[in-house]
Amino acid sequence: MPIYEYECKACGHRLEKLQKLNAAPLTDCPACDQAELGRLVSAAGFRLAGGGWYETDFKTGSKKNLAGGNENGKTAETSSKDGTAA
Repeated sequence: MPIYEYECKACGHRLEKLQKLNAAPLTDCPACDQAELGRLVSAAGFRLAGGGWYETDFKTGSKKNLAGGNENGKTAETSSKDGTAA
């Protein structure tokens, strides 16, 4: 279920509400009891980061584990300026 943000046009009160996708939008402000509540457009509350299926699955050979690698396919942990392992 997504979290929707609302703002009252009458008093400026802001709130977040966990609602189903098919739920009707809220209209009454809990702070001033006016029917001036409007839904705001906001960014998604999640981010895909780190290792996961989207990075490592379905890749073969030198294309596996591209995160943190350089143009030679070596990671920063295994290469250094003098060529020895870190």
